[in-house]
Amino acid sequence: MPLFLAVALAASPTVTQMKWERRVLIVSASTAEDSALAEQLRILAAWKTHAAARDLTIVEVVGDTVRGASDPAAALRRRYHLPTSFTAILIGKDGGEKLRSAKPFPTAALEATIDAMPMRKAGQR
Repeated sequence: MPLFLAVALAASPTVTQMKWERRVLIVSASTAEDSALAEQLRILAAWKTHAAARDLTIVEVVGDTVRGASDPAAALRRRYHLPTSFTAILIGKDGGEKLRSAKPFPTAALEATIDAMPMRKAGQR
């Protein structure tokens, strides 16, 4: 493995390593051309500052490529039972699955779910 690749992989934690520190939104599709994936990424791009304030990391699993975490795509697909079609999953800081959808999440659903989480409420005090 080339050194630059090893450094790049080491720079991103795994989803498991993010537990207790970050909430994770996994967005998965078989190809980058998936229209639902494009829509979800567009929604998230417009919501970037709100996501950061909620300790949310976006992990994209597209085909065999992962962005946002150092996990292999196959491992994430097995662990979270990701189908080949578009899927979005919100993982809480406790590592538990909080929301799952075969359609892009609107920001209102993400905000309401995250803001209702006990760790989010505790952080707002």
